[in-house]
Amino acid sequence: MKRQDALERLGAGTRRALMEGWACRARPAQLPPPGAWFVWLIMAGRGFGKTRAGAEWVRAIAEADDTARIALVAASLHEARSIMVEGESGLLAIAPADRRPHWHPALRQLVWPGGARATIYGASEPDTLRGPQHSHGWADEIAKWPRGIRAWDNLVMGLRLGRRPRIVATTTPRPVALVRRLASDPTVAVTQGRMRDNRAMLPRQFVREMDRSFAATRLGRQELDGELLLDTPGALWTRDLLDRCRLAGPVPSPCDLVRVVVGVDPPASEHGDACGIVVAALDAEGRALVLEDATVEQASPQRWAQATAAAAARWRADRVVAEANNGGAMVAAVLRAADIALPVRLVHASRGKSARAEPVAAAYEAGRVRHAGLFAALEDQLCSMMIGGGYEGPGRSPDRADALVWSLADLLAPGGAKARLRRL
Repeated sequence: MKRQDALERLGAGTRRALMEGWACRARPAQLPPPGAWFVWLIMAGRGFGKTRAGAEWVRAIAEADDTARIALVAASLHEARSIMVEGESGLLAIAPADRRPHWHPALRQLVWPGGARATIYGASEPDTLRGPQHSHGWADEIAKWPRGIRAWDNLVMGLRLGRRPRIVATTTPRPVALVRRLASDPTVAVTQGRMRDNRAMLPRQFVREMDRSFAATRLGRQELDGELLLDTPGALWTRDLLDRCRLAGPVPSPCDLVRVVVGVDPPASEHGDACGIVVAALDAEGRALVLEDATVEQASPQRWAQATAAAAARWRADRVVAEANNGGAMVAAVLRAADIALPVRLVHASRGKSARAEPVAAAYEAGRVRHAGLFAALEDQLCSMMIGGGYEGPGRSPDRADALVWSLADLLAPGGAKARLRRL
């Protein structure tokens, strides 16, 4: 009652300013920490309110400093626009009507009434951050950035304007190189949090379902509780190994590849697990390249066959290799019905997943495999496949990892480097 009485004694304008003020409504963990930090890392579970915290920080900078030049960086330009600018907690949605910035999509810029500007960038094109200068930056979901270290370094090197440049990074934690680097840096201000911290603002049914499905699981600890979980002891792949196996240069065009294979791990039922679809190739230097994770979730046979055909067409594949344990004749028929005009090889899993994967993991250790990008969901599965058998990762089955194993095993087998057969 005292609070209500105090509010009623204020004028209407003052009351509105208080209600619109983020500091009055935010949880303490959503507000900037004290101190002279250069980087503030908000590493928290889904639903915590990371996007809102990042957007409100940018809004406060733009409204207080008319000279601010702010970089908004997401994994792609599409995500920067759809989440950071136009999303439910994005910069347009949170701004009061009389202070809303004007959005110029063609210029990729937001302009506030006072003159502050923000420009969106995609981390998938890190060199676009090499020239521009900024006073502040908001980096969203850095664990998803396909070229994380390079994009981050270019962003930081461009923070050369203003008296006190700063950057906020918001992300659900994954133990990729960039997140590990920031989380272990003693000069970085780190805020951690859980989905449950924001449960009052989330639908009750959603919270109940998340608790029911993921409580006490490794995936739940990472995605909901915001824990940075490092490598699983005894796993065939490690994060450091995968980071060492990133392709440094540009991705070759399909016509420059010696041989291309699409690996497919079909689901056991129509609406069960995902259908793993992974494209791999041999380049002119004899290296195996993982080019694309085209996996589809809960897809009908027609849909996953069409997705396979589309991936094969994009990369001008020479062969599709598909696991046939769950009805080999059906798998072959479904793929051919999708008008895949190239050989389809059906393989039978006569050994356990780990035994099939171990030679492929050894090829990574020997430097014979490169990843042409960051494939977060696929790499989570790889780092959860255990030596000697077992799988301790997200989902019931490592469908993406199995598809990768089928494609790479075919390429790395004796004779796998023979030149592609050109189809007339």
